Amino acid sequence: MRKNGNNGSSNSDPRIAILQQQLAQAQRLTAVGELASTVTHEFNNVLMTIINYAKMGLRHKDEATRDKAFEKILAAGERAATITNAVLGMARNRSDSFEPTDLTGIIQETLVLLEREMRKYRISVDTQIRQVPPANAVGNQIQQVLLNLVINARQAMSEGGRIFIGLSHDAVNDTVDLSVRDTGSGIPAEKLPRIFDPFFSTKAGPDGSGKGGTGLGLSTCRNIIEQHRGRIRVESTVGVGTCFTIKLPVYRKPAPIAAPPVAAAALTETSMPHAMS
Repeated sequence: MRKNGNNGSSNSDPRIAILQQQLAQAQRLTAVGELASTVTHEFNNVLMTIINYAKMGLRHKDEATRDKAFEKILAAGERAATITNAVLGMARNRSDSFEPTDLTGIIQETLVLLEREMRKYRISVDTQIRQVPPANAVGNQIQQVLLNLVINARQAMSEGGRIFIGLSHDAVNDTVDLSVRDTGSGIPAEKLPRIFDPFFSTKAGPDGSGKGGTGLGLSTCRNIIEQHRGRIRVESTVGVGTCFTIKLPVYRKPAPIAAPPVAAAALTETSMPHAMS
């Protein structure tokens, strides 16, 4: 594993840092574009629910039917707000610097964005999210990695299956551990050592949906995690499934810098004028 310097970068050339930031922004927009169609369809379904129940409330004058219509409209409106907040959460410019990051919120936003796609491909998602401290992370980058891992897991299960997402705190190593496990086809043992190599892929091309991953690739995922001073590991068995585990450092508030001691001021006696008699 590469050793990184401050801010997780192994190269101090400012031009490379600028290119990496531009690449991260382009990849974030790519991921948003990949999800645009799915989210648009889901939002359209919500709008149709609102419209249909509004029409029903207008047609029927009895209180029970109108109450039911209002309840359905309210539920659909709340669903629409959840979808909008998830999209905005991914698209907005979270800080590009390392900060205390709530991984629970990132998981929830990501699953909202992918909910329709999971239903379409008959994938159930189970979560085991324990209370954990905030991670020291760049939120947008970790969400990109999570999206990539979940979409890759979905693509490994062409006949449907299950994805398990776990979040826990490793007190011994002082890390927040995020895992994504699937019940898919698994990765052959001879390919497993190469999956983080640049340009290496276990896929023959886009799947039936016409999609690849999120434009990141596992090599870039690994680079992002290493820039976070974290680790990513994989375990896989053909015919059983694959599990990726990400270990990110817990955020610790920097210790205050002690002020230098103040030198004692030299005291001088000042002669006072004698009072005039």
